Amino acid sequence: MAGTGGSGGPIGTGALAGAARSKVAPSVDFDHSCSDSVEYLTLNFGPFETVHRWRRLPPCDEFVGARRSKHTVVAYKDAIYVFGGDNGKTMLNDLLRFDVKDCSWCRAFTTGTPPAPRYHHSAVVYGSSMFVFGGYTGDIYSNSNLKNKNDLFEYKFATGQWTEWKIEGRLPVARSAHGATVYSDKLWIFAGYDGNARLNDMWTIGLQDRELTCWEEVVQSGEIPPSCCNFPVAVCRDKMFVFSGQSGAKITNNLFQFEFKDKMWTRIPTEHLLRGSPPPPQRRYGHTMVAFDRHLYVFGGAADNTLPNELHCYDVDFQTWEVVQPSSDSEVCGAEVPERAAASEEAPALPSDDRGGFKKSRDVFGLDFGTTNAKQPSPPASELPSGRLFHAAAVISDAMYIFGGTVDNNIRSGEMYRFQFSCYPKCTLHEDYGRLWESRQFCDVEFVLGEKEECVQGHVAIVTARSRWLRRKIVQAKERLAQKLDEEAALAPREALGVALGGARPPLLHVAIREAEARPFEVLMQFLYTDKIKYPRKGHVEDVLLIMDVYKLALSFQLCRLEQLCRQYIEASVDLQNVLVVCESAARLQLGQLKEHCLNFVVKESHFNQVIMMKEFEHLSSPLIVEIVRRKQQPPPRAPSDQPVDIGTSLIQDMKAYLEGAGAEFCDITLLLDGHPRPAHKAILAARSSSLTSSPSYLFAAPYYYGFYNNRLQAYCKQNLEMNVTVQNVLQILEAADKTQALDMKRHCLHIIVHQFTKVSKLPTLRSLSQQLLLDIIDSLASHISDKQCAELGADI
Repeated sequence: MAGTGGSGGPIGTGALAGAARSKVAPSVDFDHSCSDSVEYLTLNFGPFETVHRWRRLPPCDEFVGARRSKHTVVAYKDAIYVFGGDNGKTMLNDLLRFDVKDCSWCRAFTTGTPPAPRYHHSAVVYGSSMFVFGGYTGDIYSNSNLKNKNDLFEYKFATGQWTEWKIEGRLPVARSAHGATVYSDKLWIFAGYDGNARLNDMWTIGLQDRELTCWEEVVQSGEIPPSCCNFPVAVCRDKMFVFSGQSGAKITNNLFQFEFKDKMWTRIPTEHLLRGSPPPPQRRYGHTMVAFDRHLYVFGGAADNTLPNELHCYDVDFQTWEVVQPSSDSEVCGAEVPERAAASEEAPALPSDDRGGFKKSRDVFGLDFGTTNAKQPSPPASELPSGRLFHAAAVISDAMYIFGGTVDNNIRSGEMYRFQFSCYPKCTLHEDYGRLWESRQFCDVEFVLGEKEECVQGHVAIVTARSRWLRRKIVQAKERLAQKLDEEAALAPREALGVALGGARPPLLHVAIREAEARPFEVLMQFLYTDKIKYPRKGHVEDVLLIMDVYKLALSFQLCRLEQLCRQYIEASVDLQNVLVVCESAARLQLGQLKEHCLNFVVKESHFNQVIMMKEFEHLSSPLIVEIVRRKQQPPPRAPSDQPVDIGTSLIQDMKAYLEGAGAEFCDITLLLDGHPRPAHKAILAARSSSLTSSPSYLFAAPYYYGFYNNRLQAYCKQNLEMNVTVQNVLQILEAADKTQALDMKRHCLHIIVHQFTKVSKLPTLRSLSQQLLLDIIDSLASHISDKQCAELGADI
């Protein structure tokens, strides 16, 4: 288990190389292929870098530490600490330290009595200490004295002191291959293996004062994960996450989250993942999972007798999985070929599904996290670390480090790799439109629904972008309204018309939809705005029936994505308690595919006898009872299931097409930008600009967009500017940055001016800068240039 903590990050090797070549600050690389007159700069701006780059770092020498697996890795300040594990012959209890700034290995200073040699233990960081709990100890060479432990040790980073905590009272059962994390000043232990069986209990202990603390068993509730071992845990958004692991015959690829406050587990549903979209990773064990920002990153492990090496990313906010594609310049080619271990290095016996002939490595990998694209082709194998299990991972600042593990046939390597995180601020499109839907601000259309003529308001721009069927309805309603206004204009006196229309807010456009009721239509509208609908509550059949009504509308309105979503939700929600109700409703609504799913569920060998003994079965319609009996007696032939599924288009895809021209006829505002008219949509601007929602009149009167603040847009603009700064345009960008108070951009421009001042000083635009900007330049020169450089600079000028 990798602990968290520390600050600062390693300096990129590319940046250091650039500094050596050009004698500039480490964050600036010069492209010497350009002419002297226009020297382009490529700037390394870390947090907004979009590539995911694996990078090879110096290996750990044999005299520092052995190759290993089943060890732990934690991060503290600017260092990675590796403890324990096994090298195939013996268990280990040495403590290694890797400095991420110097890229150097050493043995960490220690004093006192360390924990006994062990593997499959856990280690976490709290404050300025590392805590090691449990694990498997003994002599694996002679296969003697092997036992699980439940001891707790503290290692103080400042002094190197090892201390065992002697705890009075009840203790957790001794265990190994468990999960551990720190939250709210406490160590939390979950599940593991006690030597005879897998566990799923949870224990916690306060870490603030060892004299007063004690172990407490946590009373868990909700959808508790099955007993398991060899799984990772990670904390993100104040929740603990557990993914897959060894759980015997019940092994799954489920992701569970634990709410610390309520002590409640929830299985993260995958029913919202449309067929054809990236699925969760395969079920596996011996893998790692780390948290960064709003994402969980899963790497390696053993998955059904294979060692996959893709990096999977889970977005906690959007509940979606992706496979992270590495950048083409990932530096993992030419990795050192590890020595083959002796035959005696075979790993000790584990539970039946722990065995496997894999190699081991001592690689440390680091990863650049940014935007991902699951539709890209698979990368060449040389761009990724090889597959492995029983490795360990930790995060320092904005990079992930992976060390060691079993690779194949018990081979260990001594390599080290880093992969740097890089993220734009998350896309808030779905949230922004969701808030617009909830607030009902700036509505310009009202749908009149069903025989009761209930009304639901919305926004023409969003609805026409997402649904062709509703778009046609809106166009027809607009034509009728225009015709009506023309007729009224012809009959009414001109003066009366002017009074009626002058300065008045345009009336809502009324669109009648007789085939829809209000509740399912509101769910459909929520989908149009957010690409999501609320998952049915377990045991609430009314929720399932509501989604069936939504499914009927999705079919009528030709919304393929919503149709697939509803089907998956309903099929996942069907159980013994509701199957007959759902089946009868599907027959009534003429939803053939859902009816088929229910019939097949009923006639299953394990379900049939229970279903026909239910009271509800007696009240089914006669045709449905006959169909069930016939289905049981003579099941229909299986239809081929490899047909491609149309999952429709997403909110992002629809809005992109809409703003690129498909929505031109629905523009309802014209913005004057530097004298040039630009048609736009009020609702879209209102949803995406906090300035507009707080004060809509401000935007339309303001000559600039500086009132807009969207972090993601700022990041894109900032990166675009930074990657295109030249000596020739740096002064213009400096002026713009100063005017818009883009202070980070201003600092970068001053940085470039200082280091290229001999060229910048010859630019005629320098003399036209304001007095304050000239003073800023002089101040930067004074701060960054030595007396000797000042003299050389004066001679050049």
